[in-house]
Amino acid sequence: MKSDNATSIAPDRNAAVTATDLEMAVIGPSPNNNDPVAGSTKDITDPFLVTFDGPLDPEDPKNWTKGKKWAVTDVLSATGFNRIMVSTIMAPALGTIATEFHMNSAESVMAMSIYLLATAFGPLLLGPLSEVYGRQPVLHASNVWFLIWNIACGFAPNKELLIAARFLAGFGASSIYALAGGVLSDIWRPEERGNSLAMYLLIPILGSAVGPIVGGFMASRTTWRWMFWSTSIFQAVMVAVSFLSFWETYGPIILERRAARLRRQTGDGRYYTAIGRRDAKKNVGRVVSRAVSRPLRLLMFHPIIQLLGLISAFQYGLLYIVLSTFSELWVKQYGQSVEISGLHYIACALGEIAAAVVGGRLMDYMYHYMQRRLGRVEHTPELRIPLSYPGTILGPLALFLYGWAAQRNLHWAIVDTGVFLALFGSQIQGMPQQAYLMDAYPEHTTSALAATQFLRSLTAFLFPLFAPAMYDALGYGWGNSLLAFVALAFGVSAPLILWRYGKRLREKASSSY
Repeated sequence: MKSDNATSIAPDRNAAVTATDLEMAVIGPSPNNNDPVAGSTKDITDPFLVTFDGPLDPEDPKNWTKGKKWAVTDVLSATGFNRIMVSTIMAPALGTIATEFHMNSAESVMAMSIYLLATAFGPLLLGPLSEVYGRQPVLHASNVWFLIWNIACGFAPNKELLIAARFLAGFGASSIYALAGGVLSDIWRPEERGNSLAMYLLIPILGSAVGPIVGGFMASRTTWRWMFWSTSIFQAVMVAVSFLSFWETYGPIILERRAARLRRQTGDGRYYTAIGRRDAKKNVGRVVSRAVSRPLRLLMFHPIIQLLGLISAFQYGLLYIVLSTFSELWVKQYGQSVEISGLHYIACALGEIAAAVVGGRLMDYMYHYMQRRLGRVEHTPELRIPLSYPGTILGPLALFLYGWAAQRNLHWAIVDTGVFLALFGSQIQGMPQQAYLMDAYPEHTTSALAATQFLRSLTAFLFPLFAPAMYDALGYGWGNSLLAFVALAFGVSAPLILWRYGKRLREKASSSY
């Protein structure tokens, strides 16, 4: 008995499954804008190989209704907002916490930054596990883990427990960094990448800026512990929502469930998937260990991962330099209160929001424009690259404006404009590069993102540690100028390399399995 959902692409049931078979079985062939049935995997030579049935298969996440896709995207977005907000909400209260727990300056900064250090290591484990057990269980488990330890931060009786709980909370929060890109890649097609990525980022990017604003008011009006209790209440709500509104999106897991259902319904044990056939002779330990080591192997042996990881890590480090020192600038140099200093983070939020809205639309438009201009119909990740250049130039120029305006104590609006443009440019530069990574590693997006996130989180942890000393020695003018020169050097060279050699590097890349 053969189900309509059990289509085949292999010429021989007993033949070895090739890399092309695996790609077709998981994601279908490359989209063809001129072919109305592009993505179909119909073949009748093997009735027992279970695959998706092309653009009409309702179980294929890419064929879900727009409402279902946006529901999953919104759950990720709201979850990401809370987890990212927690990373910066402590900033205005560091002085208060340091006084209560008798912490020196390094320990107080560590209490905030240790959360970011955890987000470097968490994706290395959680991202690959989602490629073995699926996105759904990893998201649910990490949600609960983060909730438990964020509550513990609010009840911490001493600095040791606070720092330890922050690290463990950050480990649970880190799954969003790997899962988000993987889930978006699972459900949205390449030509929809810009709009979906922009709408996902719209809420989480608020978190990094809203955190210090909320934290500033809480620090002056109530106990700092409410920073953790309030975010834990929100997280508890998101745990409930995610259980109701987040469905499994990873193609291989959905196909494995379909194959198991067919075996159960028909009593025929010959139904299988390409991934299942590949891993059939491996024990669970080997499969898991191979998956968990994948991000580090990608980071060590794939030049594309190394290049994108370095440039995105530097940009992420710059973001956290701004976020960690911005409040201090207004309090010490402009003599403003902690509450008012937090309001300047609105400029940070607006810069990233504007970039998400503009960048998402431009990304999809530029992708189609480049396809038409170059006469290409197949999916080519390199078509993402040109859009990163406006941000590459604008971001460093805005850093000069921000730095020298702050150095000369110019009007606050000029400083905020510089920060707005700096974060706008950084986001415009980063979005196409993230989309490139998702396009280049469709089967292992979470592992690829985990590899780059490892570097990003390390710089987010380390850069704020030296930022105060840098500004003390160089001032805001030359300090930001130094950062801007380095950003220009990285930002101009990396897209050029990807545009010229990206395809060749992808073709020569060793297997990521």
